[in-house]
Amino acid sequence: MARGKLLTLLTGGAFFEGPRWHDGRWWVSDFYRRVVLAVDQDGRSDEVLRVDGRPSGLGWLPDGSLLVVSMRDRRVLRRSPDGDVAVHADLAEHCGGHANDMVVAADGGAYVGNFGFDLAARARPEPTVLLRVETDGSVAVAADDLLFPNGAVITADGRTLVVAETYAARLTAFTIDVDGSLSGRRVWAELERPFAPDGCTLDAEGRIWVCDAVAARCRLLEEGGHVVDEIAAPEGLRFFACMLGGHDGPTLLICGAPDYDERKRASALEAVLLTSRVTAPHAGLP
Repeated sequence: MARGKLLTLLTGGAFFEGPRWHDGRWWVSDFYRRVVLAVDQDGRSDEVLRVDGRPSGLGWLPDGSLLVVSMRDRRVLRRSPDGDVAVHADLAEHCGGHANDMVVAADGGAYVGNFGFDLAARARPEPTVLLRVETDGSVAVAADDLLFPNGAVITADGRTLVVAETYAARLTAFTIDVDGSLSGRRVWAELERPFAPDGCTLDAEGRIWVCDAVAARCRLLEEGGHVVDEIAAPEGLRFFACMLGGHDGPTLLICGAPDYDERKRASALEAVLLTSRVTAPHAGLP
């Protein structure tokens, strides 16, 4: 696969996550600086929202409202187009750890994962749930028995959701039913360890770029797990999330940092956003 070299779009972050392409700009959460940023293609950034509970997954409702996962207090916040911020949903009852990444479907239903255990305390990983948040803020369990449900994508036809299970080293697929519930659970790709799938993005050929939070790489996978391409992280960095976008679609944005340790990242400001041109553009959601 022919692609361009890695270019630096933005430096000076603490820990970038949840990248999205929306309205002609990149949007990204910076965990440890507790801000959501919008970044243009020249690397100019604007602070959109401060989230004291630590922002993660991002998405948009049909009316243009921005949804943001607030990790520590296990909520989803809603920022209206006029800038008002409110609690959209409270997830605490269902979360075994911090709330995490999110994908928002075309109908506004949001699928939100959580750690399932205390990652910072190095607790033993425990299975947890993927939640669906309706547009009215009501919350229900969409799937259970997942090991750290993380980045997720929805196919362009809106009928399939694929979620990365970081601690199971696999991508798991579900059929999205008419009411937004999930059924037909199946393995999309079983990954050879060590591979810790984190943030991911779908391309127009039905393949998924997924970051490996352990082995400092981003891989393009076909269903079944065949590796089509791989981008290695520059020395001293690891890759944690990615997104396809750009004005014509085939730019891959990757979030890089030396590690995810809050004690180190919060003050070092060594996180970066990198881009590379690839051959197939974005498809589906987010």
